[in-house]
Amino acid sequence: MKSKFRHIALFGKYHQFVGSAKPSSRETLEGIAQFLHTQGCEVILEHDTAAGSGLLGYTVMTTEEIGKSCDLAIVVGGDGTMLGYARQLAPFNVPLIGINQGRLGFITDIPLNEVKNTLTAMLGGEYEEDKRALMRAKVWRDGHCVFNALALNDVVVNRGATSGMLEVRVAVDDRLVANQRADGLIIATPTGSTAYSLSVGGPLLHPSLPAWVMTPIAPHTLSNRPIVLADTGEVSIDLVAGRDASANFDMQSLASLLIGDRITVKRSNYHARFLHPRGWSYYDTLREKLHWNEGVA
Repeated sequence: MKSKFRHIALFGKYHQFVGSAKPSSRETLEGIAQFLHTQGCEVILEHDTAAGSGLLGYTVMTTEEIGKSCDLAIVVGGDGTMLGYARQLAPFNVPLIGINQGRLGFITDIPLNEVKNTLTAMLGGEYEEDKRALMRAKVWRDGHCVFNALALNDVVVNRGATSGMLEVRVAVDDRLVANQRADGLIIATPTGSTAYSLSVGGPLLHPSLPAWVMTPIAPHTLSNRPIVLADTGEVSIDLVAGRDASANFDMQSLASLLIGDRITVKRSNYHARFLHPRGWSYYDTLREKLHWNEGVA
């Protein structure tokens, strides 16, 4: 079966390759690269992946160069690895396939032992496309934007490790929602609803929903519950009180906050494009990863 994708970029969790407890990491990447070559594809290695793995004989590009020239990206790693590269490639509209070398695998969903058979079909066009909306988040201080980031999972405002509760003022489209005292506050996309938000009691959101969930972390008032919001508005979070607070974006980038800072969250114009094997279902993923059917005869 001839591949419909000609220029394919390979990404890996590159710091695993050096001194890794998983000696198969480099071999896994090399095996996938060789397989893609047999399918008539030109293989491009992401710069840090190439440097960390030591693989030779392939074209090497930065993520930005890949975004401009490749028509598919394959990410070998866990969901955290996929999150980072999905954000970087979203402005270029490049689709991604995830090979799961992590633990959960909500968005890196192809097991290592099924790579060749699954990729053969997907390269031939047998796949399901799954678009996930991103958020654009900014930190404002004295009227100036001091931090600007994309988030695929969530934006989290957290207290410091040794400090007390935060007090935040939350508004949607300049309409007051509440003043809250809590350890923190999460604004999560449907993709992020299976991450930190879920662990503190937030609901699961189907990825097709144009919505976010706002979930307090250990709120002082127990009636402060998660609330599902339309993603068409702008959420603003003002830090009223609290020491050593920070704003985290997908837990991969961080901004330290001062009293009076404002975090704004809006829907981004970008989407991450994930490709899954034909027949993929979000409900199958939940059932498998969350062990819903355990104990059922």
